[in-house]
Amino acid sequence: MSPPRGKIRIIGGQWRSRLLTFPERPDLRPTANRIRETVFNWLGQDLSDLTCLDLFAGSGALGFEAASRGAASVVMVDIDARNVQALRENKEKLQAGHVELVTVDAFKFLNSDTRTFDVIFLDPPYRTELTDQIMPLLPPHLKQNGLVYAEANRDWVMDQQWRIFRSAKAGTVHYKLMEYVNHG
Repeated sequence: MSPPRGKIRIIGGQWRSRLLTFPERPDLRPTANRIRETVFNWLGQDLSDLTCLDLFAGSGALGFEAASRGAASVVMVDIDARNVQALRENKEKLQAGHVELVTVDAFKFLNSDTRTFDVIFLDPPYRTELTDQIMPLLPPHLKQNGLVYAEANRDWVMDQQWRIFRSAKAGTVHYKLMEYVNHG
């Protein structure tokens, strides 16, 4: 018997209204529609030619949304094999050739991969509270003027190396769009 599956709808772009399925797991909670709508309003609806990294991809809601809105490439990283299998099924269903799936721990990915990205989506499982540990590892992976979208179940204070463009709260979810400010 297969595990129960959750569903979430892509809200914009070429795959608008298409359903993504994902395993129902305690730590897997896709970014809500209204938050994704806000984030992609902040980023601009058209992500053509941008490269994106979706760390802790989970359901893939953020990464597939970016791909649907024209991102040139999206790398989705998740360590959970069941999550990655669901991401693979969604990728095939959407024929998303510009989406790359990587099954590895986010820290190992950041320490071994040398690519840079225009947008990094950071939405780790809330119980892990990894945002503060991951943020210092992101600057080498950002292109000039690259942005980081981060989400957590609590507000957090960024150090002076980060400039917050936008921030909001929906229910218990705190989310921010930030740019790394190079002081060197």
